[in-house]
Amino acid sequence: QVQLVESGGGLVQPGGSLRLSCVVSVNIFSFDVMGWYRQAPGKQRELVATITRSGRTNYADSVNGRFSISRDNPKNTVYLQMNSLKPEDTAVYYCNAFARGYNVWGQGTQVTVSS
Repeated sequence: QVQLVESGGGLVQPGGSLRLSCVVSVNIFSFDVMGWYRQAPGKQRELVATITRSGRTNYADSVNGRFSISRDNPKNTVYLQMNSLKPEDTAVYYCNAFARGYNVWGQGTQVTVSS
């Protein structure tokens, strides 16, 4: 059973930074794409950033230039560095692992940006 465990969320002031971590219970090289998604209250879950097995990254326009996704294969961990945070970044952030036949989600971690 593949498990994804997110951590690193919390309360931060506008303009601040947070780093989210997603630890995967199996070798993340098994997955074609690792990603971060978020869901704000009353809104649909949306893509934040993805990274492929080869390291190619993709970002939502709303976070491009502020967020950075990376992966540490030996540690089976994916990170999301979030800088210049805005109140509209407030959401539950979910880690995702995708491969043919697999689409696995973590339990989510809350990020709240407020003064």
